[in-house]
This record gives sequence, C-alpha cells and structure tokens, in this order.
Amino acid sequence: MPRYRDVFRIPEFTPLFLSGSAQSAAQNVAGLGLATLVYRSTGSPLLSALALFGPALAQLVGATTLLSAADRLPPRAALGGVALLFAAVTAAQALPGLPVAAAFALLFLQGLAGSLVGGVRYGLLNEILPRESYLLGRSVLNMSVGVCQIAGFATGGVLLAWLSPRGALLAGAALYLAGALLAYRGLSARGPRAAGRPSPAETWRTNARLWSSPARRRVYLSLWVPNGLIVGCESLFVPYAPERAGLLFSCAALGMLAGDTVVGRFVPPAWRARLAAPLQALLAAPYLLFVLRPGLPLAVLAITVSAVGYAASLLYQERLTELVPDELSGHALGLHVSGMLALQGLSAALAGGLAQLSSPATAMTLLACGSLAVTAVLTVRERRTRKSAEPGTVNLVPRSRW
Repeated sequence: MPRYRDVFRIPEFTPLFLSGSAQSAAQNVAGLGLATLVYRSTGSPLLSALALFGPALAQLVGATTLLSAADRLPPRAALGGVALLFAAVTAAQALPGLPVAAAFALLFLQGLAGSLVGGVRYGLLNEILPRESYLLGRSVLNMSVGVCQIAGFATGGVLLAWLSPRGALLAGAALYLAGALLAYRGLSARGPRAAGRPSPAETWRTNARLWSSPARRRVYLSLWVPNGLIVGCESLFVPYAPERAGLLFSCAALGMLAGDTVVGRFVPPAWRARLAAPLQALLAAPYLLFVLRPGLPLAVLAITVSAVGYAASLLYQERLTELVPDELSGHALGLHVSGMLALQGLSAALAGGLAQLSSPATAMTLLACGSLAVTAVLTVRERRTRKSAEPGTVNLVPRSRW
C-alpha cells in the first residue's frame, strides 16, 4: 500500500500541495474576518453565513459558463492568476467604510473566478500522480485543508481578538499572495489538457455528457447534497457561539483531518465502497443533538465527531475518477467542486433563513435531518442498481434512470 511520503517524492506534488494549503488558510482567515465584520455591522445570521460561504453561490454561474476552461488553460498560469485575483479582492474587502453590498459584490467575483480552481488543481493532480496513488494524494490535500482550517480559524480568532476583522482580511490577502508565488515558482509550464477554446456552449455540452450517466449522477449527488447541508450547519457557528466560533470551526477541521487520515491511508480497497454511506450518516447524526441547544463542551464533541464523516468524499471522488475519461478529468472534478461549493452556499443561505425564523440550533437540527434523508435515499437506489446488475437477477420493472 502506498504511503504518504511516497507522493511527496513525485515532482510537482509538493508545490501543488503548498500552494493549495496557503490558499485554504487564506480562505479561512479572511472568511472568519468578513463574517464577523458583517455580523457586527448587521446582526443578521443570514448575512453572516453568506459572508462566510457566499462565494460558493457564484460557483453555480461558473459551473455553467466557465468550467470548460479547466482543461483548456495552462494549469500554472490559471492557479497563480486566480490566487492573485483573490489577494486583490480580499484586500479590497478590508477597506474602511466599504458598504456591505460592495463586499458581497466582491465575494461574487471571487466565487466566479474560484469555480475554475478545483478543476484545474485536481485535474493537474490527476496528471502528476499515477492512478493508484490518486486517493492517497487527494487524501493529503484534504488533510492539508483540515490542518489549514485548524490553523486558519485559530489564527483568525487571534487576529480578531488582537487586531480587528479587517486585520484578519489583510492577513488572508497576504496568504493568497503567497499561494500565487508558490504556484508560479514551483509548478512547471504544462500545456492545456484539452484542445479548443473554452466557452459556455462547450461547458454545457460537457456537463450534459457527464450528467448523462446514472452512475455519475448518483456520485455527484452524494458528493454535493449531504455534505452541503452539514456545511450549512457550520455556517451558523458565528451566531450560535459568537465568541467561540473559531474554536468550533477548528474542531470541525480536526475531525475532518482525522477522518481523511484514516480513510486515505489505512482503509483497504475492499472496504471503501461499503464505508461511504455510513460515513455520510456519521456526518449528520451528531447535529441532531443541537435540538437540545447543547453547551460548548457537548457542541465541541458533536462537531468533532461529525466532521470525521467528511472522509466519505474521498471514496466518492475515487469512484468519480473511475467513471470519467482522462481528457475530461479536470472538467469532471471541477464540476464536483463547483457543485459542492454551490450546495454549500445554498445550504448556508437556507441555514441563515431558518435561523432567522427560529434559532441557529433548530436550523442545525433540521439540516441534519435533511442530510440523513438524502443519504438514505441515495444508498437505497445504489443498492437496488447493484442488485439488478448481479448475474442471474431478473428485472421485473424498468430500471430507474436516476
């Protein structure tokens, strides 16, 4: 079985890892700063949640217009250029007196450009690593996200206490700039993976091709919906515990790091397909405790245990790479990332709306119930499909197209 150190011996993996880590830390530091700034200005749980996860909503636009560029742009130039744009946008959000509407307009621009990042980065990862090492490499990148979330939210909390939300935004801008420099200096000048010009029409055609397979549709929905609803729960950490939100985010990142470590390194291939659904159920179940409006110690425990379930995404991502041709890997993985982030943004908006009508704790409980229900439906459909495909099985009814 490959080991973590093996992937770092592969040329270009380390700069890709470091560049992504810097950008992930920047997103967490700046996101916490902006969410706190908006909440202090407006007192609105909805706007606070959208400030933290709002860029994801722009992924809906990017996924339907820009995503074909993920395989048709030079990876180094794309990753470095987007990181520079993020640095400029984040610095602009720190300007004193900037209206909330202008901050959200900049968030939309950031999310629109960010719709390319996942496809470019993970398509490049697919080129850099041999196929048998992809899950391990993806696990390392996921683990870096967990570590950077712990460090980023902890650092953001310190900056909020010592400086101000604007200080956290400026620190995030500096980290984005570091990510751009790492990409430009560490990655080689590769050409695009696919020929032709990117266009909205090509994006639509490729999206339709990817979505035409029932197996791929189920994988995409499994990657998008259950996890997105739980991110909606996390978007309410600021209004649930305004002075301890950084701690809650760090605990969620710690749980995600633990799950990715175990699944990416120690789970044998024969177990992977069977573990995906139970892990997604684990992701949602602890949030049912929030119906009791738990205090900080129980909330920390529930959030940490829940986040272990994010490791299910690794298993579904591996399945997705098996279902798409190599020349579409960047687009397919970009569609996964864009759809995932878009569902996170929509879930954050839903969570904020529910919290305004009831309370953050009630909203978390309702979203957790929804996540469990979706996981159950998708699991039942997948089992029916596998059973109908077994040798000797007679289909008495037409197979579901979903």
